[in-house]
Amino acid sequence: MTASGRLAAALLAAVALTGCSAADDAAAPVPRASASPNPVAPSTSESPDAPADPADPADPADPADPESSILTMTPPDPVSLPALAQAEHVGGGLRLGAVRERTARFTSYDVTYRSDDLRISGVLDVPRGRGPFPAVVLAHGHIEPSIYVRGQGMTRERGYLAERGYVALHVDYRNHAESSTDPTSARDVDLGYAVDVRNAVEALRRTDDVAIADDRIALFGRSMGGAVVYNTLVTQPGLVQAASAWASNSTLEAQVQERWGSPDDAAVAAHGSPQEDPAFWRGVSSRTYLDQITAPVQVVQGGRDVTCPPRWARATYRALVRAGVDARLAWYPEEQHAFGPRFADAMDAMIGFFREQGV
Repeated sequence: MTASGRLAAALLAAVALTGCSAADDAAAPVPRASASPNPVAPSTSESPDAPADPADPADPADPADPESSILTMTPPDPVSLPALAQAEHVGGGLRLGAVRERTARFTSYDVTYRSDDLRISGVLDVPRGRGPFPAVVLAHGHIEPSIYVRGQGMTRERGYLAERGYVALHVDYRNHAESSTDPTSARDVDLGYAVDVRNAVEALRRTDDVAIADDRIALFGRSMGGAVVYNTLVTQPGLVQAASAWASNSTLEAQVQERWGSPDDAAVAAHGSPQEDPAFWRGVSSRTYLDQITAPVQVVQGGRDVTCPPRWARATYRALVRAGVDARLAWYPEEQHAFGPRFADAMDAMIGFFREQGV
C-alpha cells in the first residue's frame, strides 16, 4: 500500500502483493464482453447485495466536514491534501516510446510524461482507428517499488479497455520503474501519486500524438490505486468525468496505517502515529474532503476480499453519499481482492457506468 502503509510482516507482505497486483497479470488473453446483467446499484441507495455486516466493527466517525473549499483552507499543513490541492501542477510532454504489442484492435506503447518536475513512465494502449477516443487513466495497486516493472499490475484491465475503444494509460508513479525518484515520497505518505495521476490526465489532453476526446476521460484505480483515485478527485475537482475504485484502501489513512504500517515507517517517524497526531492523518485522508468531489464515482468490491476489507468499501460508499457525491456501489459477493470469475462482468459494468457519464 502507500509507503506509510509498509507491510509489517513478510507473510502479510506476500498476501498484499499478490492481492493488489500479481493475479491480474496472470491471465494472458483479454476476456470478451459478457452479457450478464449490470450489477451497478442505484445512486441513491446501497446495493441490496451488500447489507451491513454485523461482524464488522462500527465505522469510525467521519472527520468533520470542511467548512470551505479545499482550495481556500488556510494555512494547510505542507503535507496534506489541501496543500496538494492548492499547489500548482504541470502535466504534459507525453512521449511514445517502444511498441510493446500490436493486436488487431490496439497498439501498446511504452510512454513517459512530465509530472511537475518529474518524469513518469507508463504504458499506453491506443485503439485502432482515427479517434478521438475516450480515455481512462489507470492507478495500480501496491507493488514494492524495488521489484515493480513498467506497466505491472493492471495489464488485463488496460487491454480490456483498449479492446473496447478506450485509450488506456497505466501510470507507474514516481519511484517506480523508469519514473524519476522522489526522496520525500515515503515521508509524505505518497500523496505525490495523486499528482502523477492528475498530470497523466493533463498529458493526455495536451498530446498531439494520440487523438483524445478531452471531455471524455475517467480514472480507474484498484487497491492502493483506489485510494490514489480518491485523493486525485478531492484535490482536483472537475478533472475528469467519472471514476471507479476497485477493492480500494480505506479513505481513512489511519486505518491503512493500522493495517499495514510499522513503528519505523517514514511517515510515522516524521509526523507521529495516528494516535499521536490524529489531525495530521485526517489531513491526508480523502474521507475528510469527499464533499469536494464533482465526478460520479463507482465503488467496486468483492465480498470475500481479505486484503482490503469489504467494510472499507461500505464505509467509503456511505461517506460519499453523505457528502452528496453521485456514488454507485457494485458488489460482487463471491469475489476476492483481484477478481476472477466475475472480472469481465465487473469490467462491463464499469464501462457501462463510464458511458452513462459520457465517457
